[in-house]
Amino acid sequence: MKNRITIVDVADEAGVSKQTVSRVLNNRPDVAIETRQRVLEVIERLGYKPSAVARSLTRQRSFTLGIVTAGLKYIGPSQTLNGIADKAEELGYALLLTELPSFETKDIQPIIDSLITRQVDGIIWAVQEAGENRAWVEDQVINLPVPIIFLTMAERENLTIVAVDNFSGAKMATQHLIERGCRKVGHITGPLDWWESRQRKAGWEAALKEAGCKNSYPHWAEGNWSSRSGAAAFETLLNKYPDMDGVFVANDQMAVSVLQIAHQRNLRIPQDLAVVGFDGIAEAAYFWPALTTVSQNLQELGRIAVKEIVSMIDSRREEREIEPISILLQPELIVRQSS
Repeated sequence: MKNRITIVDVADEAGVSKQTVSRVLNNRPDVAIETRQRVLEVIERLGYKPSAVARSLTRQRSFTLGIVTAGLKYIGPSQTLNGIADKAEELGYALLLTELPSFETKDIQPIIDSLITRQVDGIIWAVQEAGENRAWVEDQVINLPVPIIFLTMAERENLTIVAVDNFSGAKMATQHLIERGCRKVGHITGPLDWWESRQRKAGWEAALKEAGCKNSYPHWAEGNWSSRSGAAAFETLLNKYPDMDGVFVANDQMAVSVLQIAHQRNLRIPQDLAVVGFDGIAEAAYFWPALTTVSQNLQELGRIAVKEIVSMIDSRREEREIEPISILLQPELIVRQSS
């Protein structure tokens, strides 16, 4: 069995010291061009792979990010995690993943302590804001020994946050329905203890108000993101708002059931009822009729989160001040046959 190639092997083959090989690996400027080239050629020829543990010890960092997430059975969190994993691999970071038992989990101190104990360089809190699951933020974040970034929550002072502009996306969807002639636009919300759901409902309301259309309690019903809940909410909404001519649905999974029940009730889409969803799942193009939707790039959300946390880690190591920022990604309206 072939022994693992070590930094000593590289140094001996290149005729230099271990320290010189280390300087080349760390891209230090204090190495002669000819020496650097010779070392790199030996590394390539021998197939040397630097040890991640050794790199961590040398640079006094673990090159590991702590990721806290929840609800990976849902499309949104899983897509976000995919983007996080892609960018982390690109930047040379490993991930230490913790999935909360529920979005509403409030006892986060053991989770934070566990990640800190494992020497993570930074934390990405990739859990959607729901209920009181951010109540701990004010007291805990200021004392953390590593930087932390939050995804999908309302803007707060002194926190770095990356989120999709749910308000603008919902407003765009509703304006589209109004522009195609709908004047009685209903809405099926997600669970309203979620920040995202409230933002999408607020965007729907704002678009109707600007257009001079009525919107009141009978014109919306609440779901919980699942197709089953969407069916029940749509039945409720139809009973309360029978002359509705358009509906904005807070996610594509609930919109699926709207299309089915509309067909069962002999409602023609889009002639009798125009439908717009939210999320932009790949399957939306293959519903019948194909679903108009607001597409949010959650993989990009995850990639940006990694880029920002690594920048925060570098700033802290270099003793530069970290300026908290809020980044809002703009969604895109994809128009198809349902509207």
